[in-house]
Amino acid sequence: MVSLAGECDLTVHEELTKVLTAAVATSHPVVLDLDQLTFLDSSGVHALVMANRAARRAGVPMRAVNARGVVAELLDLTGVAELLHACDGDGEVS
Repeated sequence: MVSLAGECDLTVHEELTKVLTAAVATSHPVVLDLDQLTFLDSSGVHALVMANRAARRAGVPMRAVNARGVVAELLDLTGVAELLHACDGDGEVS
């Protein structure tokens, strides 16, 4: 599981990309816990989309859980929630 916390913007884009790339390389399902993520900008969305593409190419399932507030709204608005099969911790769609 990869837990994201705080703000995800251009200043952490490179680090986020490295972490997600490493998670995909494990060849296990990748679960992104977004419960503590308070902000996500377009660079963060881009990193999530690119990681999802890499996961699909590698045959590694990836999904997001526990998105809240503005993060959940942005994921829904951009279609990334559907792409990452975003749901809350109980399996319900965020």
